Order: sequence, then C-alpha cells, then structure tokens
Amino acid sequence: MSTPVLTAVAWPYANGPRHIGHVSGFGVPSDVFSRYQRMAGNRVLMVSGTDEHGTPITVQADKEGLTSQQTADKYTRQIGNDLQGLGLSYDLFTRTTTGNHADVTQQIFLALHRNGYVVPKTTRGAISPSTGRTLPDRYVEGTCPICGYDGARGDQCDNCGNQLDAAELINPKSRINGETPKFVETEHYFLDLPAFTKTLGDWLSTKTDWRPNVLNFTKNLIDDMRPRPITRDLDWGVKIPLDGWRDQPMKRFYVWFDAVIGYFSASVEWARRSGNPDAWQEWWNNADARSYYFMGKDNITFHAQIWPALLFGHNGEGDKGGEAGKYGKLHLPDEIVSSEFLTMSGSKFSTSRGRVIYVEDFLRDFGPDTLRYFISVAGPETQDTDFTWDEFVRRTNFELANEWGNLVNRSISMAHKNVGSIPRPEAPAPADEELKALSRKAFDTVGGHLARSRFKQAAGEAMRVVTAANKYLSDQEPWKLKDDPARRDSVLHTALQVVSDANTLLTPFLPHSAQKIHEALGGTGVWAAQPELKEVEDLDIAGRVNPILTGDYASEQAKWESKPIEVGVPLAKPSPLFTKLDPELGENGPEWAPITK
Repeated sequence: MSTPVLTAVAWPYANGPRHIGHVSGFGVPSDVFSRYQRMAGNRVLMVSGTDEHGTPITVQADKEGLTSQQTADKYTRQIGNDLQGLGLSYDLFTRTTTGNHADVTQQIFLALHRNGYVVPKTTRGAISPSTGRTLPDRYVEGTCPICGYDGARGDQCDNCGNQLDAAELINPKSRINGETPKFVETEHYFLDLPAFTKTLGDWLSTKTDWRPNVLNFTKNLIDDMRPRPITRDLDWGVKIPLDGWRDQPMKRFYVWFDAVIGYFSASVEWARRSGNPDAWQEWWNNADARSYYFMGKDNITFHAQIWPALLFGHNGEGDKGGEAGKYGKLHLPDEIVSSEFLTMSGSKFSTSRGRVIYVEDFLRDFGPDTLRYFISVAGPETQDTDFTWDEFVRRTNFELANEWGNLVNRSISMAHKNVGSIPRPEAPAPADEELKALSRKAFDTVGGHLARSRFKQAAGEAMRVVTAANKYLSDQEPWKLKDDPARRDSVLHTALQVVSDANTLLTPFLPHSAQKIHEALGGTGVWAAQPELKEVEDLDIAGRVNPILTGDYASEQAKWESKPIEVGVPLAKPSPLFTKLDPELGENGPEWAPITK
C-alpha cells in the first residue's frame, strides 16, 4: 500500500557555497532515502530551500558590499547548482524570501498568537556598539554560566546542552568582530515553551526508535523549557503581522522561527505550482502520512522541540489547548534523522580557517556518485567521522572501480563478445540459482535498512551481492567454456541478472551510474530521474524571479524489485563506470584541497 512520505531536508544558509560537510548531514542521506521510498512505491514529497533571512546574510552582505537580497540571490543559485550536481531529487527546493513563505509564516504565528502560545516580553538584547545592529544570540559567544565551557553561544551551550540567554554569558563577545556587545531593553514576542512541557514530554516519550544521538539529546530538552524569543530587532526578515508591529522597520521574525516553518511553506508552494493548491494536505493533514526530517546534529533542538511545539500550538494541542489554525491539524515529525559531523583532521569543516572542501570542486574532479557513495558508507551517520583522501581513494578504487565497476564491465563485455545480446540460460546449475536467490533476498534486507535510514548497513548488504557475484564469475570461469556454450551462456545470463539486481539495489546511492548501467543492459528511457534547476516567477511578488530545484520523478523506471532480464536484448561494448584514482592522491588530495591527514 502506497504511503505519503514527507522528506523534510534542513535549509542551508544562503551565505556561501556548500562544502562536503554540509551535504553529508542534510543532502545525500535525504536523497538516498527519498529515492528508495519512490522506488518502493510510496508518494514522496521532498522539500527544502535556502534559508535567507537573519544576521548571517546581512553579515555576508556587508563583507561583499552587496544588499542582503543580492547576497541571497547570489548564493541560492550557487547552492542550487551544487545540489543539482549531486543529483538531489527535490520535488521543490525553494527559498525563504518568497511571498508564499512570508504569508505561511505569518499565518502560523497568528494561530499561535490566538491560542496564547506567544507572549510579548521586555528583554535585554545584544547590540553591536559599532554598527547599532542587533546581534542574534548565536552571534554572541562567551563562557557558559552553567558548566564553564569557553565557547558557548548566546542561545545554547553545545557542551552541556542547556538553553541560554546571551546576557547570561560570562565575558560575552561578538563573533562578528570580537567587540563586547551592549545590552539594551527591547520588546519581543516569545514562544511560551513551558506551555508545551506535558504535550512535548508525552510526545517525545513515544519516540523510542529514533537514532541514539537524537534520543540522548532529547532526554534533556524537557528539563529546561524556557520562553524563547521569536522576533528580533533587524530589518531583514518576515514582518510581524500585528498592529503596532507590522510597520516597525526594525522588527522581524527570528530567522530560526521562519526557517523551520519552511518545511510546510515549501509544501504549500509545491502544491500551488502543481496546479492543485490543496495537494499539500496529503502529507500534512493525513494521519497515515509519514514525515522524516534530515539534518546535522546541531539542529536537533529545532526539530525535536521547537518545530513540534509550533505545530502543537498551531493545532491548538499544547498544554493550554486552543483551536486549529488556518491549515487544520498539521502532522508532526515521525522521525528526526540527524547525522553527526563530517570532520577534517578531527575538527569541523571551517571556511574561515581554510579547512574546507567545496562541493563544486569535488564534483568537477570526481563526479557525484563517488561522493554520494563515500558519504553513505563512510559518513557521519551515528558518530563524527574524519574525511581523509586515503579513505576516499580506497573506497573509490577497491569498492566502486574494482568490485562494482569491474563486475558490470566484464559481465557485459563477455556477453557482448560471445553472444552480442543477453544470452539464454540453457544449462542452469545449482550455483546459478543460489546467487540469484541471494540477490533477490537482498531487496528485503537492503530495503529494510533504507526504510530506517541505516545507510551504511544498506550499502554494505548491497555490496555483499556484488562480492558474491564476482566470486561466482571467478569460480565458474565462463571464459574457459568455449566448448560448452550452453553452460557459458547460463553463467553469463546469471551474472547479468545479478548485475541488474545489484544496480537496482545501488540506485538510491549511485543514481548517475545506475542510469548508465540501465542503458548498458539495453534499457531505454529514464531509470533514475535527475533534478532540474529552473527560474520561475514568484507566485506572490510581481517581478521577482526565483531559482528552484524540481523534477519529474514519476516517469522514472527504477522500482524496488528484481526484474527478470530479457533474453535477446542487444548489448554494446561497455565503457568503464568509475575511473581508478592515483594512489598518490591519498597522500595530500588534489592541489586545491587542504591536507586531511
């Protein structure tokens, strides 16, 4: 039975190009998952976009001498190119500066306001003495007053996990220019998180099957539920739709508030662009739908606590009750799929420190599937993982080129040379059926792991089939069966059938090479669809043109099943799938990359 599956992917800031640490957390895992779900017959809606409001954009704009909008326009297109190059199959990758997003954000806020879950409060806000601009809490750094960690942010201490207020930090400093901020009184709206203590606690207690890193983190969330500001003194963001607030030039929603709402607003925009404005309801008002949120571990709070609280508040289901807002009862997250960090030399990727490998550079030299495979089998799925060129070269050469690429090449080459087409299995043997049974069984095993976002285990099980097929060919030695063409053809037919099965099993990980293998086996048409980067008119702002990623994934042929190959289909001589890398690359990487040893 087909299930509506929402893949909600973290929104990258539009303040610079993406590096491979970014896409190892939110990008590749979400696409592997979505491609599998589509192949399994489920109705997938994969949405995200660039996060374009708040101080990160204004800071970058100042550095480049651009306006905030110009900065967002520049980097949202660059990020779109990066994600398209990786083959991330978004139904809609949009942006937070659309008219649609502003309207949906305001409607969610108004529902929270009517239900009493947002309250005005006078507080002390950090101001930059040199610019007069507000410093968001995350841009103030100091010593944690609870655990003494030197490097706590003004919104949270990453060492002890406690929520903080910037004014509480010891020796606070601006992360932008190092100056000591000035704290002044200002009025803002706060999300009344304590009003969700029981509701959130009961909900979180049911999530026993989440990843361990998420479960361990969420255990502490209910212990420190304090009101959290959702507006800021800033001129770049979504306006507050209340009398006395909407016309104030320096009052906007806090960037984290409108960004998490983006999952829903992007779904609404996708529906409007599809020709059926109510189509989003299948994923958001449907109790049978399933929703999965993909991100790095630094975003767990916003997805396991803040976003569920906003949804409960909109639905009128917090501790104080209320009535559902404009959009009815919205579906809450079913699973938070949070990855750890991909590091270099034991430290996080850092653009400012030159410790970074950009997606664009990587794709130019090595293509998308090698990176997708590395992230899937050696990425930070459940713990921080160091990227090294040694490991990348080893995985590419021995697993992709020697194991998988060699199996495909020699199986098709021998069939092409000896028969010219997919041969007929006229002399089957028990070894043939044993191998085919192994590959058929793998669909349940690999699919089960993919459904639970266990990508390393899924890829490992798929590669077990590849290893078994290589051993089968070595054992059967079809190149020595010139005097027994019936048996030779049976061996080659078996090898090609398992190549076809393994290609299906690896399609979520390697969609670009999977398309080539589909064609090498005589297939035509689209096997694994790719996203398109388009320029479209904003639905609500006249004259605004936005870049979006989207695609027609309903037309692809890949299905999660073993499909019998067709005897007699012509085969051409295949080309190598993966180019083996120079082992010396493992020492220092390419010239443009920092050393990662």
